[in-house]
Amino acid sequence: MADKDYLGWPFFEPRHAALERELDAWAAQQVRDAHGEDVDAACRQLVRQLGEAGWLRHAVGGSAHGGALDTIDTRAICLIRETLARHNGLADFAFAMQGLGSGAISLFGDAAARQAWLPRVARGEAIAAFALSEPQAGSDVAAMQCAAARDGDSYVLNGEKTWISNGGIADFYVVFARDSAADAPPPGAASAAPAGAAVRGTRGISAFIVPADVPGLEIAERIQVIAPHPLARLRFDNCRIPAALRLGEAGQGFKVAMATLDVFRTSVAAAALGFARRALDEALTHARQRSMFGQTLADFQLTQAKLAQMATAIDSAALLTYRAAWQRDQGRKVTKEAAMAKMTATETAQQVIDAAVQMFGGLGVVSEHPVERLYREIRALRIYEGATEVQQLIIARELLRETA
Repeated sequence: MADKDYLGWPFFEPRHAALERELDAWAAQQVRDAHGEDVDAACRQLVRQLGEAGWLRHAVGGSAHGGALDTIDTRAICLIRETLARHNGLADFAFAMQGLGSGAISLFGDAAARQAWLPRVARGEAIAAFALSEPQAGSDVAAMQCAAARDGDSYVLNGEKTWISNGGIADFYVVFARDSAADAPPPGAASAAPAGAAVRGTRGISAFIVPADVPGLEIAERIQVIAPHPLARLRFDNCRIPAALRLGEAGQGFKVAMATLDVFRTSVAAAALGFARRALDEALTHARQRSMFGQTLADFQLTQAKLAQMATAIDSAALLTYRAAWQRDQGRKVTKEAAMAKMTATETAQQVIDAAVQMFGGLGVVSEHPVERLYREIRALRIYEGATEVQQLIIARELLRETA
């Protein structure tokens, strides 16, 4: 494979390079490309493997609750995702969802919630999921309709969530819903608003831990996508949960969601880097071996120019990705930087993988060929956790705010 000089960049400490080397060696032995397997079973197995080997400890915050460190190390998360993605897209997915699904508990859970769930997540014994999106509320969180009504010492949830990764195999879901008690308009807001206008926005959303076996929660639909992984639409029908399972204060759900996404959005960029690096490795090997017109494909200047563009684009995206990860580990705000990294890395990876497919010719579109799988894997990354267009809005908004 291509060299790993980037591990010597000043963003990293020696422990990060050691972590990547150890994981790369483990993944080469333990993680294999899946062909036509039961995706649910494969995902469960990968979570168990990652947990037993200790890698999921990095996805959890708090050494007292099974985490590798007291706080989540963003650079470690990114290096793990990049390395796993280079080996196997489903392995990256399994690791990422353990982090994203439990991230709100690491950041906002009380001692009881952390102790109940995080050690099991870190050991690979409990599968986590993050339930934010709805049929009419994806990037527009303010359009959320799923409702949570306080009833004594409980909340009753009604509504739907969709595009939920690990839907159908998760042991618990972190669910975001409109809390009727916290959603009341502030004094004077109702009278000041035009007739019929909603004074809501993101205010009044709360976050809850919902065990998968609670009555009233059902898997309404399993969703099939081009790069298969567990995905579902959830339905809540008078789903009653203890008020103690709320994360953070009532009405703080948007803050909980955004803080969780801020940790893991940069890691989406890292996964895209892993896909792109694998595509470049495959392209380099093929170019050296493919004979054409009395020479190899690598001897053509057009091929060399394309390889140069691919490598340069990957390094550019990697610099943005690990800048954002390093900044977050320094305790600095990274809203703009994470958006830049996510947008650039995912768009770059799509271009690099497309170039690799083109270089392979007909082989590149054969089902389950490595670059064909990469072509399907990368497409979703340009959409989930904020589509490229949403990242552009975030970057522009932050620029305008900084220069106001």
